[in-house]
Amino acid sequence: MALIGALIGGVTNLIAIKMLFRPYKPLYIGSWRLPFTPGVIPKRRDELASQLGSTIVEHLLTPESFRKRFLNAEMHQKTENWIQRQLQKYVFNSPNSFNDWLASAGQENMQAKAEAKLDELVDLQYASIRKRIAGKTVGDLMPDNWKQETDQKIWRSVKYAVDRGSDYFSSVEGRRAIKVLLDEFFATRGRFGNMLHSLLGESTSLVDRIQSEIIKFLNSPKTFELLASLVYEEWEKLQEREADKLLSEFDLEPAVDSIKEYVREKADIPGRLNATLAETWPRGLEWTGENFTPLVTDFIFQQGELKMEETMQKINIEGMVKEQVDSLPLSRMEELVLGISRKEFKMITVLGAFLGGLIGIIQGLLVTALNLM
Repeated sequence: MALIGALIGGVTNLIAIKMLFRPYKPLYIGSWRLPFTPGVIPKRRDELASQLGSTIVEHLLTPESFRKRFLNAEMHQKTENWIQRQLQKYVFNSPNSFNDWLASAGQENMQAKAEAKLDELVDLQYASIRKRIAGKTVGDLMPDNWKQETDQKIWRSVKYAVDRGSDYFSSVEGRRAIKVLLDEFFATRGRFGNMLHSLLGESTSLVDRIQSEIIKFLNSPKTFELLASLVYEEWEKLQEREADKLLSEFDLEPAVDSIKEYVREKADIPGRLNATLAETWPRGLEWTGENFTPLVTDFIFQQGELKMEETMQKINIEGMVKEQVDSLPLSRMEELVLGISRKEFKMITVLGAFLGGLIGIIQGLLVTALNLM
């Protein structure tokens, strides 16, 4: 009885374990389906897949678990360090020049384009200036402090010119210039010049008289007032002139072309385009590490926090799990489950045999006791 009970207990448990998966498909005798076919797991495969997906989403792969695993301070620092390493490796340590970067992005003839853009900016500024001064006088465009300073400098300039003229004509060079002019005057007048020369006397004495008169004229207060008034009147007339009409009297195109050439020279577009980023920006890596990379990392993690649940819904983890379970062959599923729990299933079979044997022993003892009675 013990052996029969052990055999029954072990075999029934073994059959029960096998019936978890087998048979994979329902078995029929005619149109009658045999009971307990297919096995429990194949029969409930859809429910198992749905329940497994729901369990994983609700208890395992939750937004909170992802936050704790990926959006923590350690991952933040690792991400920041990774971004900085990529910038150093592929950007700042790259031998590529700006021309190379632009060419890889499909941008050609950047020097010509950049210089054309600079010329365009100069033209725009020139057009803007012409538009701003249109219909306005020089005085309208001039700041008030410039007018006051110019008024003061006019008087000082006139005084400086008069003083310099007086000093010049008082010098030996000034006297020589007067004599040369006087001799040229007499020589170009023919007989009339000779007659004047004889009437006025020797040129030396005449030069002395002319020199003293010129110096006296220049040192006269009325001369200073006259010159200052004339200059000031011309200055007032200049302020009343329309600025655009004044500019139209000059050919400014050469000046504009010179400005364009100067701007292109200072911009040095060829030199900049042929330089690497590290040459152009020596402290670039340090600056990005302090200012750019932390901001990018913060933005990524902030967006991760905000979009976590929405992203998981779009990924549809529950549907993915169900799909994968549905597509997994039953033989492979059986192999996985038995591979994980083979030892436990063996223990269940042994336990069934043990319990069956124990029950057989008890039955044998009871039968023996009853026969003895």
